[in-house]
Amino acid sequence: MEDIKEIVKECNLRHIAIIMDGNRRWAKEKNLPSAFGHKKGVEALKTILRACNEFGVKYLTVYAFSTENWNRKPEEVEFLMDLLGQTLTNELDELNENNVVLSFIGNTSELSTKLQKILHNATEKTKKNNGVHLQIAFNYGARSEIVNAVQRIVNNNIKEITEEVVSNYLYTTNIPDPDLLIRTGGEMRISNFLLWQIAYSEIIVTKDFWPDFNKTALAECITEYHKRNRRFGK
Repeated sequence: MEDIKEIVKECNLRHIAIIMDGNRRWAKEKNLPSAFGHKKGVEALKTILRACNEFGVKYLTVYAFSTENWNRKPEEVEFLMDLLGQTLTNELDELNENNVVLSFIGNTSELSTKLQKILHNATEKTKKNNGVHLQIAFNYGARSEIVNAVQRIVNNNIKEITEEVVSNYLYTTNIPDPDLLIRTGGEMRISNFLLWQIAYSEIIVTKDFWPDFNKTALAECITEYHKRNRRFGK
């Protein structure tokens, strides 16, 4: 897919954000427990991360666990926490070998001490890499992020508040805003994800459930993005 790499370069597509939706519906369609869908979703993320590296996309941000997801059944929440910890533990060496930079956005202070240590270790171990920057939104909510930014601005007694100042106090400081937002699973909503950052992102919704989203599907989204005329209100 050399042409996709050229398209990415031509349209300066730096950052793709993805709402990874449909794991549970994928599992339900196959009469499987939701856990199978979440595990398959991890495999899909690995596939898309490799594709981003191949296509020359520098930043990938994925929505893994929202602040609202705590309202799910306790056993599913516990499974998702364990899945993140196990995946990072098992995959970290390979991610590091492939030069991936890992970071996490969200209120990670509410996670278990054990999981916080795993996230911190992953961040520290990969921070000097210069490949694809994978940003995982975990225990993330955009409204909470903006409130947190405002509180920090006030606490630092900053008088002149500009868009640049607000951006610098968000979790995503020093990361360019997403050029393209993809939502899998067919739902037509943002779900409290990167509300500030996606102000002018192009949005593509695909009916594919996340476990079925692959390299070809990503290439199709990039091709569609290339056809768009980004006017930024002009």
